[in-house]
Amino acid sequence: VSFLIPECGMLPEVLKSTMADIGEYYLVRNLPVHELVAHEFIEAFVKKGSCYALTYKTKIDQDNTAALLPNGKLILSVDKDTYEELGLQGRPSRYSGKKVMRYIITIDLTDAGFYPESKKHNRVLWALKEKKPLEFDFLLAWDNTGAEGSTLMSYFSKNQIQALKPKITFSTLRDLQCPVLQSNELQGKAEESCSTEELFEWLGAVLNQVSLDNKSSSFLSTYCCPEPNTVVEKAFLCTITGFIIPEKIIQLLEQLCCYFGEPKLAYWLTLTVHGFADSPVSWRENEHGFHKGGENLYNFVIFRNLDYWLQMAVGAHDDCPP
Repeated sequence: VSFLIPECGMLPEVLKSTMADIGEYYLVRNLPVHELVAHEFIEAFVKKGSCYALTYKTKIDQDNTAALLPNGKLILSVDKDTYEELGLQGRPSRYSGKKVMRYIITIDLTDAGFYPESKKHNRVLWALKEKKPLEFDFLLAWDNTGAEGSTLMSYFSKNQIQALKPKITFSTLRDLQCPVLQSNELQGKAEESCSTEELFEWLGAVLNQVSLDNKSSSFLSTYCCPEPNTVVEKAFLCTITGFIIPEKIIQLLEQLCCYFGEPKLAYWLTLTVHGFADSPVSWRENEHGFHKGGENLYNFVIFRNLDYWLQMAVGAHDDCPP
């Protein structure tokens, strides 16, 4: 997650506290997948809040991977051999080519027929525990606003579990060239404002600390800021890296909107959220392919009058966002 505020003086304390409260997440080593379909886990976490899990350091285009979504669906992306050994119903990956080498299995943990000792539950548990045991390192997070009970740390205490905090980095950008934007001009207007596409490209350069001076001697980039543009004396850039759940991003977005509650120099600001490149899903339950880049992101441009642009992007071989 990154946000950029041009012409930023002092950062509001409430925004600082929101970043400090971005929440922790957990890394569980060698966690068998069947533990995520256990009745105790479903009752304690899946049905009492929003539970998220994603396999750690697995490659979507060559490894078996898994993700637990907050709607209670467990998504497995597995190779052909694993699929045949599991014996669970799935569908061919959309990115397999003519010869199917990868399959997607979806298990709804909240399905009415998925209760302890039911035929469906026993079948899945047997497949994952005895037929073809799958085991991964998992990133886990849980939003349980208002709920009481167990915690992920205590529930997985018998496993090798580690609590992690997102990494937060701040930087102040001096004399930054910024495109001139008008909230009602998505396509831009000659000599008056830049388009959404030009802003998106410029933002990518800024977030990657690419120089905007278009020097012919540069071997990295000859990119320059689109026109019309203006130079801001100081811009604030913050990047938060980790397994950050949507509930925390919403809180951050709300506080960024409140930034304009008092007179500010900034006319607009941006919030960019990158998904994991090797996640088996991108938008909702859409399958995510890697191909060459594994892009999976969205960007908010919020204006002083609280108009906003929402830009969404995925790789060239993925479904378009909803």
